[in-house]
Amino acid sequence: MKLYSGHINRLIDELAALPGIGNKSAQRLAFYIIGMSKERAERLSQAILDARANVHYCRYCQNLTDTDVCPICGDPGRDHSTIMVVENPQDLAAYEKTGRYEGVYHVLHGAISPMLGIGPDDIRIKELLERLKDDTVKEVIIATNSSLEGETTAMYISKLIKPLGIKVTRIASGVPVGGDLEYIDEVTLLRALEGRTEI
Repeated sequence: MKLYSGHINRLIDELAALPGIGNKSAQRLAFYIIGMSKERAERLSQAILDARANVHYCRYCQNLTDTDVCPICGDPGRDHSTIMVVENPQDLAAYEKTGRYEGVYHVLHGAISPMLGIGPDDIRIKELLERLKDDTVKEVIIATNSSLEGETTAMYISKLIKPLGIKVTRIASGVPVGGDLEYIDEVTLLRALEGRTEI
């Protein structure tokens, strides 16, 4: 049984359809939006429409942007000879927050997953290979997730790039900070052991 009238239910349903938003969160957001001033609600709806109409892929890295070239690719201070390959824009944002990586990125917008019917042609690998025709690229860092799909994608990309004579590296993965070894799976422990560094 629906508790609210049509417009409220419709707003809750639309919000609940967003990833990571459950029914309770959708209700909370819906009532917050309904309580906004008319001007504020119009600004929110216009921001959504503007983003949907104007955001597209960067010509080089495939990150989301509303300009032809994203701010990272357009920054002459970045090291354009190093490209870090990530699965999605959120991964790029996570690395940028560290403030330590000075190269550029390539966003795949997914990972190879035969179980889900996602093959190499369904993600932005072709665009990456096009970028590598430029002689300035010296290293490709593969920073896909440590999942089965991420590992599959990393191996596939590595096999395509190595014959080009470009250095291919994989980010280290292992025990998270604050993690207890007894609760860590074997693959993660093995990765931590293989990726050990001298202290």
